[in-house]
Amino acid sequence: MIKVLTDARSIRIKGRSFLSLALSPELPLDSWLTRLDDLAARSAGFFLGRPVVLDIVDLEIDRPQLKGLLAELASRNVRVLGIEGGRPSLFEPGMPPSMRGGRPAPDFEAAAGELIAGEPRAPDTVSVVGQETPAARATASIIVREPVRSGQSVIFPEGDVTVIGSVASGAEIIAGGSIHIYGALRGRALAGSVGNTSARIFCRRLEAELLAIDGVYKTADDMAAELRGQSVQLWLEDDSIMAERLN
Repeated sequence: MIKVLTDARSIRIKGRSFLSLALSPELPLDSWLTRLDDLAARSAGFFLGRPVVLDIVDLEIDRPQLKGLLAELASRNVRVLGIEGGRPSLFEPGMPPSMRGGRPAPDFEAAAGELIAGEPRAPDTVSVVGQETPAARATASIIVREPVRSGQSVIFPEGDVTVIGSVASGAEIIAGGSIHIYGALRGRALAGSVGNTSARIFCRRLEAELLAIDGVYKTADDMAAELRGQSVQLWLEDDSIMAERLN
């Protein structure tokens, strides 16, 4: 006999992956929060509306400290959706859930009007979750053939991102590999986002709000005045971002 195991009242449950930022606090927490405030002040909107996972795997912290840290982040509008690491005794009802098995961002989000691995996108923002196109797997790079406008994000953890145009203020490019911009970089560029210390950033005209390679960042205030408006390349050396003009 065949029995039907579902009916119209069933609830559909699916597994799905989403991209989030991971914050890894350091002791002393007061000093770390000060540095976080400095980043937020010099790169307005960096955490606005972003889901965040709090990584406390290597952090020696007790429950009151964790609760205090969550409160401090909430006061800064940093939305913590889960906590990675930490012993079970740290958690209590009302806290973000414990998370396990996170891996460096296998998914990417592409903004409107771009060509992702050679495929045209619709006018609205497109999110691709849990899959890669065959072209992306083969080349480990994508090409964005239009300018990236303010408020748009191009996120590709699998490899390099090339923009044939400019990146506006308030826009961002996040790549697992290197970033190549054949125009003005006025927004944010984060290369080597999954731990690639050899990633580089190249741009035709440097006017960036924020640059980062493997988590080491520089804001506009930190950049040498003689490099602004110039064609430059940037790379990571001994936990410092190095830069030189391109002739």
